[in-house]
Amino acid sequence: MDEHYFSETSTTDAARHALRVRLAGTERELVSARGVFSGGGLDKATAVLLDRLDMLPEPRPGARIVDVGCGWGPIALTAALLHPDAEVWAVDVSERARALTAENARRLGLETVRVCAPEEIPADLVADVIWSNPPIRIGKEALHALLLEWADRLAPEGWMALVVGRNLGADPLASWLDDQLPRRAVRKAASAKGFRILEISPER
Repeated sequence: MDEHYFSETSTTDAARHALRVRLAGTERELVSARGVFSGGGLDKATAVLLDRLDMLPEPRPGARIVDVGCGWGPIALTAALLHPDAEVWAVDVSERARALTAENARRLGLETVRVCAPEEIPADLVADVIWSNPPIRIGKEALHALLLEWADRLAPEGWMALVVGRNLGADPLASWLDDQLPRRAVRKAASAKGFRILEISPER
């Protein structure tokens, strides 16, 4: 089987390389590696999401924010930088991605970031906010199951933001989610550079 960024383990060179990237308005000195999603820098979709957080609701004080598919950590790290009182969970199937996110959190002194594999998530964990650049390329069936699983973990007043490429099915995905989540509303919160930010609202 070909190795993908959503594989649990990677056989590619695990050597760290320096990564200079702007997060939460400041240049940060981080590390990354081959074999993880967008290991060379901030990908366009994640950049769109992070640039347009002002188009989304403000997390409540002390919120539990979850980054599903954290990669080397840009979304989770930004959440912790912007909301130091939040409890941030960074989740990824990739062992290497988790190690990188944990190391980058240490480099930034972010003690509120918890990094874990999907199977390590407590059964009773409830999310207030989910920010995600979801792993679209795992396939429609697996993606749908993943998104519904996390939607089920949202608090009634919780909400989710997903960034998805228009050419990768953002609009059909929004319609499908709207059908699957009748107690929540799904809307396009923002659109830029060929990407949509889909917001799944609190229960109504």
